[in-house]
Amino acid sequence: MEELAHEALDKARKLVDEAEIYLEKEEGLDVDIQKDRVGFAKKVYSLGMGIRVIVQGRMGFAYTTNLDLMDETVQKAADSARANLPDENFKFASLSSYPIVKDLYDKRAEYLDVEEAVDFGKLLVSTALEEGCQPTSGGYAVGYRNSVLLNSQGAECKNSSTVFSGFISVNARDGERVSTAHESHSSCQMELDPEKIAGKACRIALDSRGGEPVETGSMMVVLDHQAAAGLLSTFTQAINGDNVQRGRSIYAGKEGEQVAADGLHIYDDGTINGGLYSSHGDGEGTPTQRTTLIKDGVLQNFIYDIYTAQKGNMESTGNGMRTSYADMPSVSLSNLLVEFENYPDINEVQEGCLVTDVLGAHTANPISGDFSVEAMNAFLIKDGEIEGPVKKAMLSGNIFEILKDVKGISGEKRQLGPFIIPQLLCSNLRVVG
Repeated sequence: MEELAHEALDKARKLVDEAEIYLEKEEGLDVDIQKDRVGFAKKVYSLGMGIRVIVQGRMGFAYTTNLDLMDETVQKAADSARANLPDENFKFASLSSYPIVKDLYDKRAEYLDVEEAVDFGKLLVSTALEEGCQPTSGGYAVGYRNSVLLNSQGAECKNSSTVFSGFISVNARDGERVSTAHESHSSCQMELDPEKIAGKACRIALDSRGGEPVETGSMMVVLDHQAAAGLLSTFTQAINGDNVQRGRSIYAGKEGEQVAADGLHIYDDGTINGGLYSSHGDGEGTPTQRTTLIKDGVLQNFIYDIYTAQKGNMESTGNGMRTSYADMPSVSLSNLLVEFENYPDINEVQEGCLVTDVLGAHTANPISGDFSVEAMNAFLIKDGEIEGPVKKAMLSGNIFEILKDVKGISGEKRQLGPFIIPQLLCSNLRVVG
């Protein structure tokens, strides 16, 4: 891969002022579950090259999956640059050293065969059936990715990572109706337990049967990991440097101000060992780093790629991310780490509600932070104990107001997508029965 990247860079430098080559190979297995059986299993493979160039201050981009068309792709990138408008903020990463980040690659992914992946899916299904639930969908995916980035500024960044992901959704009979639940787990290491994943989904579904209506009012709400991750997605829009510069963030101009609870610390950290979104360098070749966003409730910083950093006279925070070789980098999270100085126990909640997940978080207003979502698999809390399921309820509030008075519940932290979080305790959230 490196030889191909160097060959493409040499070709591009003959036609343009500056060039960047991003070459990516991805392989893996994908198992799909439909109802109570494995629907299909397939191997996946992709190899592609993305080329960005700068010509007289103009940026151009092209990509290809046919590396025999390298010359044509370089020419397309150069042509697109000449058709673009000049912008002094177009830059490429400079020569850098990269942090050592461990536990991102498990070689067992390379040797896992289809039969082993299918067996994982079958265990998800059989465990759910043994627990008395009906699987409705699920899957198991294994992938390993290798990428190389080179540019004319001397940057050379190589990343390798693996990901193992399993999930299942189940139904449990509840009289004439059904109770539903789902559970998932992802890791860079081959450590997933299908029986544990399916067993937890079934326990939630079975425990959610026979729910009682909840009285409408404001109360203490414990957001389980999935619910917390869903609502925090709105917060992430506000610390995106591009949104800040476009006036789409409530935090614009508030650096140094108290915006969250005392004792709350939030970081974007691409250097966490074993983090799902960790790497040595981002999609532009900028070294990853730990960026303090909120310290003791005070807003400290935003996340930037090279372009937004240039516009704001800042430095890139290593958050120029690519979804694949076919896309140009843009501002995005690595791992969002939420920490508290003190963690109360759920036993301290005298009266409230535990919400396992939320439905409709994507409808929240990304600028104001207002949301109204359905509480999924919710349970009443009485004197620190889970008392019983809630039939149906809605949660409404404002994520930025929640952060001003939020606490973290002691116990397990989980990574769900980019979020590494504990359960969150919201002291005054409106629950609509």
